[in-house]
Amino acid sequence: MAGFTLTATLTLPYDDAVDATRAALADQGFGILTEIDLMATLKTKLDVDVAPQIILGACRPALAYEALSVDPSIAAVLPCNVVVRALDETTAIVEAFDPDAMMGLADNDALHSVAADAKARLTAALNALDSTQGAN
Repeated sequence: MAGFTLTATLTLPYDDAVDATRAALADQGFGILTEIDLMATLKTKLDVDVAPQIILGACRPALAYEALSVDPSIAAVLPCNVVVRALDETTAIVEAFDPDAMMGLADNDALHSVAADAKARLTAALNALDSTQGAN
């Protein structure tokens, strides 16, 4: 997935990583619009076991509005998906869809500006998560 995600690996149990991710996103002005518990959903629908993981649909309203003002079709890729997945009992990975990858879908300078802002904020949130690792 390296080509279309921004990633941070955390030395935290899964539940703590989810809480830290929510806080880091909030610090960058993102709210959580949707949540999908993949482990529970896949167990219920397919009776398969996967590692604990959640998809957080993060949105920064000002960025969403700016993007929609340029091209209403961008709504098809909103909100920004951020996944927190347990790797083991003490390690989790956080991945966010890279807004630059979305720009491969649209050739519009105004949208590139919005994507750059979103990427900077998502990267700052992931960097904040990485910086907490030194404090543990």
